[in-house]
Formats: sequence, structure tokens, C-alpha cells
Amino acid sequence: MREIVFDTETTGLSPAGGDRMVEIGCIEMIGRIETGRHFHCYFNPGRLLPSEAEAIHGLSDTFLSDKPNFADKVEELLEFIGDSPLVAHNAGFDFGFLNHELNFCGRAPLCLTRMVDTLGLARSRHPGAKHSLDALCTRFGVDRSARVRHGALLDAQLLAQVYVELTGGRQIGLGLGVETPASSASVASAAAIVRPLRAPRPHHASASELARHAQFVAKIANPLWRRFIASTSERGAA
Repeated sequence: MREIVFDTETTGLSPAGGDRMVEIGCIEMIGRIETGRHFHCYFNPGRLLPSEAEAIHGLSDTFLSDKPNFADKVEELLEFIGDSPLVAHNAGFDFGFLNHELNFCGRAPLCLTRMVDTLGLARSRHPGAKHSLDALCTRFGVDRSARVRHGALLDAQLLAQVYVELTGGRQIGLGLGVETPASSASVASAAAIVRPLRAPRPHHASASELARHAQFVAKIANPLWRRFIASTSERGAA
């Protein structure tokens, strides 16, 4: 199955309050394996960047001033993500900004049924633990040494590895994790296979085999079982 793991960087927390997306990074996965294909783009938000946001992702007004508008890249983005499920950490946030940008340029919003939220997965698998991307990378041994600041493409790459661990790890195909509907169907199909019954094979020794065994045993000098039989006989006689 094809899935897209993605992350966004923004000017703030509220698209309804005027905040805009400034970066998106998308990673293609097929069968929980990264294919090497990705989509990455910076956007000119058309507004000044608050210092608090710049401190998080390091993007500045100067850097973004010559970047394209979201509308200029929307066709490439939609073509890349296609109709695949979209995986994000705290996905409601990223979907909110992505759909706001789509609406801003007159495009239909993405259906929320496509949303896969790794934050929700982490909370259900590890209740009471820390669920930030940094904490999950530490838990699953994902190298995040390059993550000095937030960055959409880097964070999507890290999240892709975390997502694999949250959904069964690299041995997902062996059925060692939580059973999925697809694996249930496979089990059901296997159970429905009817094989012809085979008559049981005889396991008793033939007369000739018993005779050969007796000849072999007779050649053994002072076997242990004869001592045991003799000892048992003496105790019985007493």
C-alpha cells in the first residue's frame, strides 16, 4: 500500500487567524518502506514571519521572500500525494493548514478519512509516555542528531521511521505486530483451504524388524536394562 508521510512548517498556530504554511515535506512509502521519492517545497506566506516561528524552524522573511506561493506548486503537490493515506504527527494540525491553503487557492479540501495520526497511535501504544517526535525517535532508536531545528522534510523522514516502528517494526510482514484487516483476511483464506485427507501410515514394527532388533540386543554385553530388571525382580521377591 502506498502512503505519504508529511510534515509542515508554518508562521504560527492558527490558519483561521491568518497564519500560513511556509514549508511542506512529503515522503513516499510503499508497504512501509521508503521508496526514495519525496516532495519538498518552501512557500512565500505573503506576510511577515513572527520571531517565535523563526526561532522554531529557522526560516526568515528574507529566505522566503523569493519562494513560490502555495498556489504555484499546488498541482505538483496534489499529483505527488495522489489519493494515498496521509501520515503526520498531530495530523489535525497539518491537515488544518494544508486544507486552509487548498481552500485559499480554490481547491477542494483533503478528506479527513485519509488522515493517519502518529500522535494518536503513540498515545494508544504507550499511554503515559512522552509522545513528541524527539521522544519517539529516542524510544525507537531513530537517529535525530541532524534535527537541530524543525524542518518539514527532515521531520517527515524521521517520522517515516517512527511510523514503521509504531505499526509493527521492520518485521511487520511476519505478523508479529497488531493484526491488520489485510492479515485477518489472509488467515481466513488460509483456514478455508481444503486439503485431501491422507490415510495414516502404520507405525508398528513388522515381524522381521522385531527379529532383527532381538538379534541386535542379544549382542550387547551386560546392558543396563538387564540390571534394572534384575533389581526390580529382587525387590519383588523380597
